[in-house]
Amino acid sequence: MGDVSESVFISYAGQDGAWAEWAAWHLREAGHRVVLDVWEWRAGDDFVERMNDALTRATAVVALFSNNYFDRERWTAEEWKSVVARRERLIPVTIEPLTGADVPAILAGIIRKDLHGLDEPTAKAALLDAVSGPTGPLTAPAFPGQSTPDSPAPASDGRRPRLPSSAGMPQVWNVRGRNPHFTGREDLLTQVREGLLGGRQAVIQALHGLGGIGKTQIALEYAHRFASQYDTVWWIDAEQADQVSVHYTELAARLGIAKPDAGADHNTRILLDDLRTRERWLLILDNADDPRDFDGLLPVGPGHVVITSRNPDWNNNVHSLSLGVFSRADSLAYLSARMSGLSLQQADTLADDLGDLPLALAQAAGVVCSGMTVDRYRQLLTEKTASLLANGLPPGYTASLAAAVDIATTRLAAAHPDAAALLRLGAFLGPDPAPTAWLENARGHLATIAVEPDDFMWPQAALQHLARYGLARVDHESFQIHRLTQAILRDHTTDVDTIAVEEDVTAILSAVAPGDPNTPASWPQWAALASHLAARQHTATHHPHLRSTLMQASDYLNESGQSRAAHDLTISLHRTWANALGEDHADTLDVAFHVATSLAYRGQYAEARRRHEQVLERRRHILGEDHPDTLRSANNLSSTLSSLGENVEARRMDEDVLERRRRVLGEDHPDTLRSAQNLATTLSNLGEHIEARRMSEDALERRRRVLGEDHPDTLHSAQTLANILGELGEDIEARRMSEDALERRRRVLGEDHPDTLHSAQNLAITLGNLGEHIEARRGHAQVLERRRRVLGEDHPDTLRSAQSLANVLGNLGERIKARRMSEDALERRRRVLGEDHPDSLHSAQSLANIVGNLGEHIEARRMKEDVLERRRRVLGEDHPDTLRSAKSLANTLGHLGEYAKSTRLLKDARVRSRRTLGNDHPFTEAVTHDLAHALTAAGRPFEAAKLRASGKPKQQRTREKRR
Repeated sequence: MGDVSESVFISYAGQDGAWAEWAAWHLREAGHRVVLDVWEWRAGDDFVERMNDALTRATAVVALFSNNYFDRERWTAEEWKSVVARRERLIPVTIEPLTGADVPAILAGIIRKDLHGLDEPTAKAALLDAVSGPTGPLTAPAFPGQSTPDSPAPASDGRRPRLPSSAGMPQVWNVRGRNPHFTGREDLLTQVREGLLGGRQAVIQALHGLGGIGKTQIALEYAHRFASQYDTVWWIDAEQADQVSVHYTELAARLGIAKPDAGADHNTRILLDDLRTRERWLLILDNADDPRDFDGLLPVGPGHVVITSRNPDWNNNVHSLSLGVFSRADSLAYLSARMSGLSLQQADTLADDLGDLPLALAQAAGVVCSGMTVDRYRQLLTEKTASLLANGLPPGYTASLAAAVDIATTRLAAAHPDAAALLRLGAFLGPDPAPTAWLENARGHLATIAVEPDDFMWPQAALQHLARYGLARVDHESFQIHRLTQAILRDHTTDVDTIAVEEDVTAILSAVAPGDPNTPASWPQWAALASHLAARQHTATHHPHLRSTLMQASDYLNESGQSRAAHDLTISLHRTWANALGEDHADTLDVAFHVATSLAYRGQYAEARRRHEQVLERRRHILGEDHPDTLRSANNLSSTLSSLGENVEARRMDEDVLERRRRVLGEDHPDTLRSAQNLATTLSNLGEHIEARRMSEDALERRRRVLGEDHPDTLHSAQTLANILGELGEDIEARRMSEDALERRRRVLGEDHPDTLHSAQNLAITLGNLGEHIEARRGHAQVLERRRRVLGEDHPDTLRSAQSLANVLGNLGERIKARRMSEDALERRRRVLGEDHPDSLHSAQSLANIVGNLGEHIEARRMKEDVLERRRRVLGEDHPDTLRSAKSLANTLGHLGEYAKSTRLLKDARVRSRRTLGNDHPFTEAVTHDLAHALTAAGRPFEAAKLRASGKPKQQRTREKRR
């Protein structure tokens, strides 16, 4: 490693935090700069990326190998090879015998130091020798205890951490056994430890949160994990504050300082005085309630105190951490470890049902492991929530979730009946945070809660009681009750009370007016409302206003890029309303329309078409041809037909709907402008770019005036016009407009919105057409990654990105990779869209081009002839895509020496291109250039020269088709 000071990154499993502290301390004392961090490897983590990031920031990585450090399912030989290839920067030291660890074979050739089984001086020497060699660093060590800017501060009292393997258990210890199933929470444990090391006097760290959130389990894990760093660790059940003095007396007796006849109060003072001077002690006050009850009972001295509480008021007195539910990754890790054979999908759905609440997950694991299937458990969780959650008390917990909720609710009702009434009302809202303003706005319209007119502290005061009893999370703007707590409370509500509470909830939700769901400015309000509306689906059946609001919520979900949520909501509503209201009820037809629309957003065009046709037929019969709802159905059906490649029929419908909307709604109505824009898009798809440009420019100008520059519809028109300009060969202006649309969409809609990704894709296409293939590749790769994550592997938009990336790879000469990607895109497009869909034909043509560029001209000819025949039949002889296929086939025929056929195809393509695209279009110029080349090869140089003289051939590029 060399005799110089190092920048050392210490990699360790979370359970080995005491070892990491010890190593960091002594490396700092030796003059090294130390970065101490937790690496908790989980399924899905990118090991290579994380290790390489550490190597970039440090000159050496000290890896503390233990059985915890390795996981059979998370390490691969390939990942270790990436690290071992740079082994001069990887310093492994073992801190325990690796008897149960699956150490990769590739590490066998790497020398590692064993620290386990050594006394502290020998272990320290071995660690420093591993990092710096036996002579130590050449630079002078820093003053012991003085941290460098990128090093964590040493322990506050200046004492070195103990060597964990030599310290043993604390001399005074009353903590119960460790939870063998403890999972995750590494960041929180790190925060607790760093917080306790942050001061020179007794440091108190409070953990507060909902019941069942895992506060006690974190305190228990901390006590065991860092036991070696303390002489005294004492656990106190502090729920009854008046008994704390008794527990202090017991501790004083264990320390040998108690006076048996002096009484609990006197011995408490003796203990607190002793702790002022005693070092290395930890007190844990579990389930402490009101901070006021502990005045004068919290020790001062060079030790640590951990408090667990449901009451957030501790935050006003001591350092506090507010605990939330498990991350989904922690939930999946816990369930997978407890329930063998559980699939990732099963674990994910179960964790979602349980709201990632640790106690609920532990109970579920206990019940399922006793012989119940996951599907049966989930069914019972829906049908008999309270009864199910009263069973399966896991080890380490004092009460089931149902019992804990019952106890807290009973105490709340006895002390604060008004807060209990508010809790019951909150149980019938959705599980997401609800704005407190909703309650304030509805205070005069609630039948189940009596609010005094002059009670200006309602509902804030009542909500604070819910927080204190661990029944809700409350901040200055919203409150939230966990979904399982809600379900238990609903189970315990009588039918009569349920009806009354649901009426109140309806009044609350009906009073919310978020605004136009098509306008991004209103989306935060719709986001807050949507889940609560969805939770009241059955109530909305009997409340027309809620039904209307739910449909607007569906619009919001689709327009904001959440088409899956929109589909799930509307398909459920349609089943309910069709049964309750009838198939032909206006609201049933409206929700059926929204189901079809969400399917189209998700790329399921065939099913969307079927449903749109059904709704359109019913609306025409019931409402008439010119009703706005009928026209809305016709508009969306025509758009779906266009997505299916049926542009001739889409054009006919677009023209009809546009004429009717102009007559019924007026020229500038947003719906009329939507139809005008749809027709422009369809015309472009048909290759009629000149007329498409004129219509799109008009729609853009009107939308800017009516809706504003940044409205999503306006940005849609701007991007469509940019695409049309690109098709017309005006790439410079297309680039400018695409860049502007992309910047606006990112700001208005967000990075991952489907419309933003559409702009990013088309900008990348334009860059490729301008010959900037490196930048185009980067853009396509980014969009493809995002679309795969947001839309899924087989969404038509994702497949467009995959094909575009394949094309640009081909332009960059990476033809083998381009062929593989294009073959995959073609197979998926044929399966999703059909053999003759324009997108499928686009992939087939692109693949044929790549095959030809690889020199396989005979196979390329076969493929290109098939695409040309299909495009002539599907798109027509004069469509630009058909002409591109003809040009491409002609060039392949030229490679095969069939010059007569080649020139005949090129002449025909040139005549058609000049007529449909114009003499100056890049494609017309390109086909002219190719024809001249073919004539020369065919032995007709004078004809070729005449042709060249008549045109202005440009540099040849493979242009990407926009879709």
